Amino acid sequence: MITQQEYALRREKVSKALGGCAGLVFAGKSNESLETMWRPHSHFEYLTGVTNESNAVLLFDPTHPVSSRREVLFLSSRDPEKEQWDGLRKSIGSALRTETGFTTVLRTGSLPLVLSDIATRCKSFATLMPNALISQDVSEDLVLFQKISNRTPECDIVDMSMVIPSLRSVKSESEIQTIQEAVDITAVGFANAMSFVRSGVNEFQVQATLEHGYAMAGGRGSAFPPIVGGGLNSTVLHYKENDQDLVDGDLVCIDSGAFYKGYGADISRTIPVSGKFNDRQKEIYEIVLQAEEAAIAAIKEGVTLAELDAIARAIIVKAGYGDYFIHSIGHHLGLETHDCCGSPSPLKEGAVITIEPGIYLPDESLGVRIEDDIVVKKDGYINLSKAIPKTVVEIEEAMKS
Repeated sequence: MITQQEYALRREKVSKALGGCAGLVFAGKSNESLETMWRPHSHFEYLTGVTNESNAVLLFDPTHPVSSRREVLFLSSRDPEKEQWDGLRKSIGSALRTETGFTTVLRTGSLPLVLSDIATRCKSFATLMPNALISQDVSEDLVLFQKISNRTPECDIVDMSMVIPSLRSVKSESEIQTIQEAVDITAVGFANAMSFVRSGVNEFQVQATLEHGYAMAGGRGSAFPPIVGGGLNSTVLHYKENDQDLVDGDLVCIDSGAFYKGYGADISRTIPVSGKFNDRQKEIYEIVLQAEEAAIAAIKEGVTLAELDAIARAIIVKAGYGDYFIHSIGHHLGLETHDCCGSPSPLKEGAVITIEPGIYLPDESLGVRIEDDIVVKKDGYINLSKAIPKTVVEIEEAMKS
């Protein structure tokens, strides 16, 4: 469990990195949709742990003369009629301050006045939200800061958008433990799926089996929409439909992970619908497994994902399937499935990454991907998902049950 003390320490690190500049982190707007659950921007969740306040804003004002005003949580005003539909909210008071861990909680309506004061006092603002592509809307903090600079002479805007990703790239012990719990929950779902898969069942039924297992083991659904692709669908990297019946003689690629207390797992296993790999399937599977295990064995502080990719890719290329490994070796994992990592710099101790090589042969309707979740250590690694069957023998044995 992430404590309020840990959230406060994270904010302290951001405040120190700002070097006197003011910064804003936005929770994001609710989409008012009944079809999807709202979740705050991962930067906001990482720094506050507040997950039920859309439109909230976190202000860093490191130079404020009053220490209690150097971190301020802004929440939208209460609307009793809206709360009858969407959920009750607390009034600003000691209970809310205790719950959030913030000494100063204000309503968002006062944000313009507070920013105006900062502009006349320190005149320096730093963007903390991710920079936008030219095809995207400009980040909310940059929009506000540009408006301020147009109204207040000599205001500076500094890009510090990599500060929070750099912090998030190294997980604390409590974060790693939470991810481990998400992986353990995922293992339950995969065990159920391996014993359930057989010819004639639908891919979506396999998905339902996974997610039922997650729920019964304490998870809160999936960290991302599960991929369950049999036959030709196993060669589609981000296959989404999950609507085909499984057929004897095919492989089925399952890429899924449970969501637990804000964090998710991301595991891939490829299993035979019949319960037994044929010779050709086993040949391709063993190449991918060798590539994955070689990359995992090389993990330690200081290596890069690119170097790990090269290790796995060399094995697949040597086997003659280089053109069929069409994605990179993996990614950071955390509050997001593809967690922000700061930069492609060498991995630090405490990083959590996935390793997931694959070979995809559409002409043979044969795709294999194997993926594990790994903690980077100073002189090695911890495989969080080692308990989930992965070798040919282990998978076939699991499917017997």
